[in-house]
Amino acid sequence: MLVQDLREKILEGDLSELLHHSRDEDYPAEVSKLLGSLPEEYAINTFLALTGNVQIKIFSFLDHVLQRRIIEELPRPKISNILNNLESNDRIAFFDTLDGVEVTEYLNLLNDKNRLATYDLLGYPEQSVARLINTNFTTVRKEWTIGQAIEHLRRFYTDTPAANVIFVVDSHGKLVDDIPIRRLVLNEHSKTIEDIMDGFYVKLDIRDGIDEAIQKFKEYDRVALPVTNSNNVVMGVVTVDDVIDEAEEKDTKDMQQFGGLESLDLPYVKTGFFTLIQKRAGWLIILFLSEMLTATAMQHFQLELDKALVLTMFLPLIMSSGGNSGSQAATLIIRAMALKELSARDWWYVMRREIFSGLTLGIILGTIGFIRIAIWQQLGWYNYGVQYNWIFVGLTVSFSLIGIVLWGTLSGSMIPMLLKRLKLDPATSSAPFVATLVDVTGLIIYFTVAAIVLHL
Repeated sequence: MLVQDLREKILEGDLSELLHHSRDEDYPAEVSKLLGSLPEEYAINTFLALTGNVQIKIFSFLDHVLQRRIIEELPRPKISNILNNLESNDRIAFFDTLDGVEVTEYLNLLNDKNRLATYDLLGYPEQSVARLINTNFTTVRKEWTIGQAIEHLRRFYTDTPAANVIFVVDSHGKLVDDIPIRRLVLNEHSKTIEDIMDGFYVKLDIRDGIDEAIQKFKEYDRVALPVTNSNNVVMGVVTVDDVIDEAEEKDTKDMQQFGGLESLDLPYVKTGFFTLIQKRAGWLIILFLSEMLTATAMQHFQLELDKALVLTMFLPLIMSSGGNSGSQAATLIIRAMALKELSARDWWYVMRREIFSGLTLGIILGTIGFIRIAIWQQLGWYNYGVQYNWIFVGLTVSFSLIGIVLWGTLSGSMIPMLLKRLKLDPATSSAPFVATLVDVTGLIIYFTVAAIVLHL
């Protein structure tokens, strides 16, 4: 209710309530969410009306589109102040949205320390944890007392999620252990850090990818992990909230690709109409051209269709069953590979399972299809035996479903693994792509079975 009241006051031109609440350091996310709900002009003007410290706190919570528009309205000294005071991972996230010329322009607004650090981190691949590390961290030494460590943290650490865990290093800056902050609180100040160490720590290598980071946070249930170089020297810290944001973005792209379109660079509601058409048209054209092979296959079997027109009644049933089974298998395998449950080397294990799964599912659907034809025939709702004995029509549909479901299951499971083996994104073997492939080959299976059973 408070957010709605503030929104109405802002739209009326009254910023006094917002300025009052924005002083509360605990609510930058709420204020940024409020700005995101406003028309762009109001959001920019409202941000510019905030104090410098509040602007810095809120800026990293804004979406990239609004960040870019706000930066364009600010004088260079204010831009420099905001960028230099961002956490390193938030600064990198902003620079990732810029093109080459803009990167150079804004790098020149950073101080020497931040410029060198940003330039170095931008040199790592986009999907590496180097793009997420926060270089604003501190460490302790094992020979210190707990009291000394607490005083050191109080002086040099800021109140961030990374502060929930402290990292112990040796005299060369190499990681020795990680200790939850509660262990400091629950022990006597006279004890040394070494007294409460357990010798076990979890870390990320600066060359690790986002997937490795997600897996380690999930496996070890940590809120922050240190990032080290090849010499085990601590370079920074990655927190779970940053990894969650990246995982959400990655999952969104995978889902969009799996749905048969190019992944969007911006949220749906902020993607322009023509950009949206461009992202969707490419795959639709490819799939449409692929589906033309279905018409070609039907033309090839035109003689069989003329001999047994009853076959046309079951075309939608046959094609959809194959596509659905393929989409199911593709979804299961792609997700299993994303969760590291499977790799491309497990193809034979997957194939064996899917052969039996496809046969079982095909038999189930084939039996249902045969029973359906038998019921309709016996109750007189439709006469399938005008040209051929209805039993042979039922067997044609039943055997075809077994073959097509088996083929769809194998295609849907093997294509993602093949793409993974070729170092391509398995998500691009989207459900529409698998369905199109199975549609074309399903027709061939259907008419081949019909030719054998009905002696066309």
